[in-house]
Amino acid sequence: MAVPSQLGSPPLRAAAIIDSINPATQEINAQIAVTQPADLPAIFARARSAQKEWSGHPLRERCAMLCRLRDAIFARRDEIADVITREAGKPRVEAIFAEVLLALDTADFLARQAPRWLRPERVPHHNIAMKAKSGWLEFDPLGVVAIISPWNYPFSIPMAQVIPALAAGNAVLLKPSELTPWSGQLVGELVAQAKFPPGLVQVLQGRGDLGAAIIEAGPDKVLFTGSVSTGQRIAEACAKKLIPSVLELGGKDAMIVLADADLEIASSAAVWGGFMNCGETCISVERIYVEQPVAERFTQLCVEKTKKLRLGPASDPDAEIGPMIRISQLEKVEVQLQEAIARGAQVLTGGNRRPDLGANFLQPAVVTSVDHSMQLMREETFGPVIAICAVASADEAVALANDSPFGLSASVWTTDNRRGREIASRVRAGSVMVNDVASYYGITEAPHGGPGSSGWGHTHSRLGLLEMVRVKYIDVDRMPRVAKTWWFGYTAELAAAAGALLESLFAPSWRGRIAAMTKKHGARGVIFRRNRI
Repeated sequence: MAVPSQLGSPPLRAAAIIDSINPATQEINAQIAVTQPADLPAIFARARSAQKEWSGHPLRERCAMLCRLRDAIFARRDEIADVITREAGKPRVEAIFAEVLLALDTADFLARQAPRWLRPERVPHHNIAMKAKSGWLEFDPLGVVAIISPWNYPFSIPMAQVIPALAAGNAVLLKPSELTPWSGQLVGELVAQAKFPPGLVQVLQGRGDLGAAIIEAGPDKVLFTGSVSTGQRIAEACAKKLIPSVLELGGKDAMIVLADADLEIASSAAVWGGFMNCGETCISVERIYVEQPVAERFTQLCVEKTKKLRLGPASDPDAEIGPMIRISQLEKVEVQLQEAIARGAQVLTGGNRRPDLGANFLQPAVVTSVDHSMQLMREETFGPVIAICAVASADEAVALANDSPFGLSASVWTTDNRRGREIASRVRAGSVMVNDVASYYGITEAPHGGPGSSGWGHTHSRLGLLEMVRVKYIDVDRMPRVAKTWWFGYTAELAAAAGALLESLFAPSWRGRIAAMTKKHGARGVIFRRNRI
C-alpha cells in the first residue's frame, strides 16, 4: 500500500519500503511496502489457484473482463496521468498519449480480437498419406507469467503485457521497477477495481533481488524489459530452470535521411524521436545517417528546433522536456558525450546540466562529427542526445545502420515511398518506419521486438499474444478402424510400395510420377494394406 509522504504518516523501516521519488523535485511521492522473498511460496500458491479458476472461464468471458479493465482505466485516467508525471517526470501530454492511451487501446483491441486469434485453428494436411487426418491447433494458457517491467514507461509497458496474459488465461506476477513503484501499484488497483479474481494479478514490489527470487520460484514464463546486462542475468537464470522468456533489452535506433526527404518534416521527427521522454525510450532516435548533399541543412534545422524546446517539470504545462529519472542516468549520458568529444565529436547545442531547474535536468544535445569508434554510436544512450553522421549514399547509411549489436527499430526518410520500403527491407531491425519514427509502438497490431542485443521474442500484436500461450497440436484420425500403413508388418513388398510412393510424389518430372503410380506396388498399395500386427 502506498503511503503519501505529504500526509505525515510515520516512515516505514527503510528495508521494508521503496520510496517513489519525483525526479524533478526530489520529493517523496509515496512509500511502497516491499514484498518479502519469504512470501513468494504463498504468492505463487494464490496465483496458481486463481489461474486454475480463471482459465476455466470461456475465452469470450475473459475478454469481456478486459472491457471492465478498460473502463476502470478510463475512469481514473487523470489520476493515472498525475501519478506518472510525478513519478517518471514526463510531460502530461506524453503521459496521456504514450501511457494511458496505449493501455486503453490494448484492452479495447484485445477484448475484441483475442477471441479470433486464440480460437482453435484448423491445420490442413497437404501430404496424400495424411489426408485421412484432421489437425487442429489449440492455444492453452501457460500458467503463471512473471513480468519484470521498466521505469521509463511504468504504466503502458506492463499493461501491454498484463492484458494479453489475462486474455490467454494466465495469472500474472508483476514486479515494477523500484524507481516507479507507485505506477506499478496502480496496475494492481485497476485490476482489483475491474473485479478480476483475487490473486490473479499480484504486484510484487522490490529491487533486483526480488526479481531473482521470483525466477527461482519457478514461473511458467518471464517477460523482462530493461538493460542488456540485467537481461543477460535473467536469461541465464531462466535457462538453468528451462523457463521460457521474452527479453526487450533496448535499442540504438538509426534514422536514415535520404537527399530527397522533406527536411522540415524529417528534422522535426528527429528532434521529437530523439528527445521524447527525455530520450529515455528504447525506440528513440539515437543515430542519424543523412546523405551528404542535405546534411548541413538538416543538421541546422535540428539545432534550431532543439534550441526552442522548453525544459521544465511536469507541473509546468508548457514544458516539453522533463528531468531524467535519476542523476546516475544523467551521468551515464555525460560520460558518453565526454568520450565522443575526446574523439573529435562536436556538440552543436545542449549537453549541459540545468541546475536552476533541478539536479536531473540535462539540455538536449545535437552532436556531429561522430563515428563508430565512439560509445555514443555503439552503446545505448538512453538520454536526450541525437548524433548526426553525413554519408555518401543510401548504401553507406544502411551499412552503418546495420553495424550495431542492437536491432530494435529504425526509420527511413524519403519522398519516394517505394524506395523507402526497399531500403527499409535491408535494415536489420525488428521494425522500420518510412517517414515516421517510434509511433508503430502505438499500433496494437504491430509486433515489438528485435534481434541481437535488443533481445528475443515479441510483445504487442498476435505474436505478443501467442507468447502468452502454449501451442498444442491435436490430430484426429477419420479412419479409426483402418490400421496405418507405416505400422509394423514390414516386408519387401511394403518397401517397394513405399519407394513407388516416393517416386509418385517427388520424382523431378510428371512422367516419372505417373509411371510410379502404375507400378504393381504403387501409392495405393502403400496406403491400403493389412498389417500383420
